Amino acid sequence: MRMLFNFFTQCLVLIAFVFTSTNGYAQTDSIQKIYKFNIKEEIAPPIWRLTKNAFKEAREINADLILIHMNTYGGMLDAADSIRTMILESEIPVYVFIDNNAASAGALISIACDRIYMRSGANIGAATVVDQSGKPLPDKYQSYMRSLMRSTAEATGRNPDIAQAMVGSKKNIENVIDTGSVLTLTTSEAIENHYCEGKAENIDEVLKLAEINNYVITEQTITPLDRTIGFLIRPYISGILIVIIIAGIYFELQTPGVGFPSIAAIAAALLYFAPLYLEGLAENWEIILFIIGLVLVAIEIFAIPGFGFIGISGIILIVAGLTLSMVDSIILDGQLVNFTRLYQAFFTVVTAIFLSVVSSIWFSKKLFTSTIFGHLALDSTQKNENGFSTSDAEYKQMIDRLGVAQTNLRPAGKIQIDDKYFDATALTGFIEKGTKIMVVKYETAQLFVVKAE
Repeated sequence: MRMLFNFFTQCLVLIAFVFTSTNGYAQTDSIQKIYKFNIKEEIAPPIWRLTKNAFKEAREINADLILIHMNTYGGMLDAADSIRTMILESEIPVYVFIDNNAASAGALISIACDRIYMRSGANIGAATVVDQSGKPLPDKYQSYMRSLMRSTAEATGRNPDIAQAMVGSKKNIENVIDTGSVLTLTTSEAIENHYCEGKAENIDEVLKLAEINNYVITEQTITPLDRTIGFLIRPYISGILIVIIIAGIYFELQTPGVGFPSIAAIAAALLYFAPLYLEGLAENWEIILFIIGLVLVAIEIFAIPGFGFIGISGIILIVAGLTLSMVDSIILDGQLVNFTRLYQAFFTVVTAIFLSVVSSIWFSKKLFTSTIFGHLALDSTQKNENGFSTSDAEYKQMIDRLGVAQTNLRPAGKIQIDDKYFDATALTGFIEKGTKIMVVKYETAQLFVVKAE
C-alpha cells in the first residue's frame, strides 16, 4: 500500500512538472515580437531609407510582425514603389494602421500590406499621378499607376478593380464608384469592400483585432545621423548642393589661388556624395566619373585653348556622376535601372547646373561692378598713352617677341612686352605671374604665348 502511494505521488509530481514546463514554453512561444515604424510624412528618399533600415532591424530581432503606423498624403512614386516591393517580398507579415490618411503613394504601400487597419474617420485612395503643381499627368502615367495598383491588389488578394479605381475608374463598380471618377474609401467603406480588416483607434486595438494578446513592441529609433542623412538626400537639398559645387568652381576660376569658393565647392561635394554613399546609392565608380569629369574640364581650361571634345566630355562625366549617384541604379550588376528615378535625378542635376551657371555669371557681374566690391575687379582704363594697344597690326608684330606675364595666365591674363601691355592666353599649361613668355601666334584679337626657354 505504501509503495502504491509513493508511486502515485511520484506520478502526480511528474505530471505537474511536465504540465508546468509545457505551459512555460507555451507562454514563451506565445510572446509575439512586433517591430513598429512610422510613415508620417511625404513618401520620398528619406522614408525609403528608414523603411529599408526598419526591415533590416526587424529581421535582426527575428520579429514576428512588422507594423507600419501611417499618416501621409503621398509623395514620390519611385520611392513608394520601392517600399511596396519590399513589403510584398517580405518573409515577415506586414500590417499597416492608417491613422487618418493613406493617400496616393500611401494607398499603394497600404495595399501591399497583409492586413490594413484604419482609424475612424480615416481615408485610403486618391492615387492619381500628379506633377509638382498638383495637375494630373498624361494618361500614360495614370495607366502605369493603374497597373501597379491592380497587380499589388492581386498579390494581396484584394479586388483589383477597386485598387485601379483609386487612380481613376475605367468602368463602373456597382455601389462603389462610377466610370471616370477617382475613388477614396472611408473606414467603413474600406471594411465593406474588404480593404480594411477592422477599425481601431490605437496600436493596442490593432493588435487586439489581430488576435495578438501577448506581445512586445520594438519601435524604430531615429538617430540624429538618420535625420541628417535623410535631410541631405532630399532632391531639393541635393540640387542646392550642386549649385554650390558649380558656383564654387566658377568663382574659383575667376580668382587666383585657393580660396573660399573652392572650399565651399569641396564642402558641398562632400555633403552631396557622403550621405548618398552611406545609403548605398552612390557607388565608387560614379564618384570617380565625377572626379574624372572635373579633371577633364580643368585640362580643357588650363592646358588647351578654346573648348572642345575634352571639355565637353568632362561636362558629360560630371553630369553623369552627379545623376547616377542619386539613383539606386545597379547597371554594372546587370539589373534594371529605375528609369523614372533616373530621369528625375537627371532633371534635378541639369536644372541645378543651369541655375548655378546663370546665377554665378549674374552675381559675378554685380559683385565686381558694384561700388562696395569694386576693388575686387580691375576698373582702370587701359589707355594708349599708358602703353596699352588693341591694334591688329601691332598685335601681329608681337609674334616671336619675348615678354613677361603680368598676371597669372589660367589660361588668359595680361602680358608685358617692352613697355606695352596685351591680353594673352597660355597655349598650354598654367603660366605664373612674372614668368618670361614668348608670343607664338595671334588669333581672334588674342595673343597666344608659351613659357620662354
